[in-house]
Amino acid sequence: EGTPPEGTPERVRWEIERCKKLCSALEQENVELLTAKEAVEQRTQELRKEGDLLYENLEQQMSLYRDEEKSCQVGILAAKVEKSRLEQEKQMLKEKLEEVKKRILCEDPVMMLPTLPEKKMVFKGVVINKEDINKLMLIPLIRYPLPGGSALITFEKAEVAQRIVEAKEHVVELSYGEELEELDRCRVRVRAAPVDVLLPSALEIQLTRSSRSIMVSDLPSLGVPQEALLDKLELFFSKTKNGGGEVESREFLDNTGQVVLTFAQDGVAEPLIEKGHIQVLIGKGKYQLKISPCVTGHVASLQLQPSRCASTVLLSGIPDVLAEEPMRDALEIHFQKTSRGGGEVDALAYVPAGRQGVAVFMEDEG
Repeated sequence: EGTPPEGTPERVRWEIERCKKLCSALEQENVELLTAKEAVEQRTQELRKEGDLLYENLEQQMSLYRDEEKSCQVGILAAKVEKSRLEQEKQMLKEKLEEVKKRILCEDPVMMLPTLPEKKMVFKGVVINKEDINKLMLIPLIRYPLPGGSALITFEKAEVAQRIVEAKEHVVELSYGEELEELDRCRVRVRAAPVDVLLPSALEIQLTRSSRSIMVSDLPSLGVPQEALLDKLELFFSKTKNGGGEVESREFLDNTGQVVLTFAQDGVAEPLIEKGHIQVLIGKGKYQLKISPCVTGHVASLQLQPSRCASTVLLSGIPDVLAEEPMRDALEIHFQKTSRGGGEVDALAYVPAGRQGVAVFMEDEG
């Protein structure tokens, strides 16, 4: 339709209709806007609630994190303190260990075995029991004095010696093999007694390490006199540039090829021992010598217990009426006779009157 002319009633009605439509559209749009506004406000409320909840969770997480951080910082601080304490304790233990090592080396020189001079060893095919590995084995070597006019006789069987001792006195015929009248026969009366020796039952050896002495080993075989070699060693070890000092004494140990040097002052021997080895100019060559602690020992305690030789008998009161060999033969013949209570003789030693003898008893390995 066309637009009515202005000023006409139709134009007025037309304007009124147009305004009604416009107003209706605006109201509809307003309703939509209000609906949208409500939806937006509702969503805003929901988002605000979610935001508050997230903020609350975040605050809780942050609080937990701060607590954790404080706890970790306390733990780190405590760990640092503990580390410092442990380092100090470690240092103290190291110092104590060094002191203990030095004290043990001084008080128990057995601990110095790795630093002692080496010995050449050879296996002889003898195997000992496992339980004897850590035992100190002592082999008895007993020296028994024999006065003049006595004899020691050892039988193969102990019961024979027992019978001879129980009889106490024996009349020995000295004229065997001779056809003599009864009145012309020569007899001697001897006394039989058991043989008791003292054997060590407990032995304590006190070892002492010298603070001023060293032992020099691995010496070369140059064929020079011992005094000349001692002079060269003293000359070398008396020089401070070689780590030595004034030598107070020197000594060549018999049958060992080792030399003991003693310094005049403390503090010289220990650094040399710690080196272990040192090159020494001897003659025209340099030789690697071993330096070891010098250890001396003495018997601190020795306990003895009597032990009876089961197969050996001491004969005494033998007069000097025959030469040594005939008297020994007469005694052996007499005590081998079973009719006289004797038996097989294993050994016999006779000392004539007016002389002295020493019998050596060894361990019976049978």
